[in-house]
Amino acid sequence: MKTYKFTAFEPTGKLIVEETWTFENDEEAKKKGEAAIEEKGLLEKTHRLVNSAGKLVLFHV
Repeated sequence: MKTYKFTAFEPTGKLIVEETWTFENDEEAKKKGEAAIEEKGLLEKTHRLVNSAGKLVLFHV
């Protein structure tokens, strides 16, 4: 399992959420990450999901 960092922000830049998630790989992180973000009601907020190497897996402004 690999570690991923999820963060979501208000338009002002205020941090809403910062969580660490684990997935098998980037493909799974993208698929399951999108579902988790939608479930949390943060799909339309600025958010990002990065892997442990700092590579962006998901990003939305």
